[in-house]
Amino acid sequence: MKIPFEKETYRFLTDDTHELDGHTLFLKTSQNNKYYEALEEKPPIVTPEELIAFWKIDKLKVVGVTGTNGKTTVTAAIYSFLIDLGERPALQGTRGLFAQEKRIEEKSMTTPSVLETLNNMKKTVDLGCNYFIMEVSSHAIDQKRIEGIKFALKVHTNVTSDHLDYHGSVEEYRRVKSLFFADESLKLLNKDDIKNITYNPIGAQSYGVDQPATFKVQAFSLLDGITAGIKHLKEEATFHSPMVGLFNLFNLMAAVGSVAMLTGKKVEEICEVVENFAGVAGRMEVVSRDPLIIVDFAHTDDGMYQVLDSIKDRDISVVFGAGGNRDKSKRPRMGAVAGKFAKKIYVTSDNPRDEVPEMILEDILAGLEGKNHVVATPDRKLAIKMALDELKKGDALLILGKGDEDYQEIKGVKYHFDDREVVRALLARGA
Repeated sequence: MKIPFEKETYRFLTDDTHELDGHTLFLKTSQNNKYYEALEEKPPIVTPEELIAFWKIDKLKVVGVTGTNGKTTVTAAIYSFLIDLGERPALQGTRGLFAQEKRIEEKSMTTPSVLETLNNMKKTVDLGCNYFIMEVSSHAIDQKRIEGIKFALKVHTNVTSDHLDYHGSVEEYRRVKSLFFADESLKLLNKDDIKNITYNPIGAQSYGVDQPATFKVQAFSLLDGITAGIKHLKEEATFHSPMVGLFNLFNLMAAVGSVAMLTGKKVEEICEVVENFAGVAGRMEVVSRDPLIIVDFAHTDDGMYQVLDSIKDRDISVVFGAGGNRDKSKRPRMGAVAGKFAKKIYVTSDNPRDEVPEMILEDILAGLEGKNHVVATPDRKLAIKMALDELKKGDALLILGKGDEDYQEIKGVKYHFDDREVVRALLARGA
């Protein structure tokens, strides 16, 4: 990445040794250090800490949210609550960069490079932002892509099983996630999931539904959205949300607790703005209410479990697949979760990438042996149409895996495909 940069005789800044010239300064990071050391002539450098000071972006209160599931929703909720409470936050994550209540950069990696993140922080400081809310992936923690950033608050959603193709084992994945919480910075942890990480207790507070916590749910209802009575120390308050599902109760608690810790505002005041946040596109997004059709990004067995469990009071149909060139071990587990909750199951392609789609389906079907009403086809549009054709009154259809993605990746090519568009078109034609 090469960006304009004015300092002394330099006009550009890069983190790529191939882009170096006499007018370009090099940002040396833990990630690119080996390429710098391989250079015969070592050019002048700037470190992430020095760049933060030079750009004066250390005035931002940075919030990092990590976890297997919930990062996108929790960061978006914190962003929404802060706006409604009169603050000026920015948001960086899977959906892009947001500031002043609009998207200013398109979608990117969950956690981009150090240079891109610091550049985004500078952009938002220049726009007058005082908070920077960001998703932090396990890859970014392991690769030190958050190097030099001082966090005002670190938030833990949950840690189950994901990215085993990268980390190798659940134990290693949890170890890497735990590294984020090893220092003495302010942190907010999911007490109901605390067994899955290790952390430094200094600066730690918690939220919970079942377990005692700093921010504790006392009672809740999941009918017609989410209503919860919560307690923080001696304070008590109630919030209502149009969102659905028990896991979203956890997400909202993480956001409420975060905003309380960041701003010092009373929980009652924060709860008053919860209802204004309707959720994130592609995360439990209701595409149709009659029939009930929901699109969600869930692409792991745990993610599927949380989503399907949240509406288990209905007869469920589910359409899903698994990504190619990714952890294969989760595929039969995803099938087993679908078999536990759904009456009708349609196994199809997600992003097959370089794999043969039918082979991915076979891996998933291994977890569905002996189950009735299981249909498998690599044609995702056909799978959605079959599910709609066979949907009965009062049933719920969940289409999982892609959320708000608008493409399918096949053999290195991204073809336009949006689950929500397909559903709306089929409904308009009477399926």
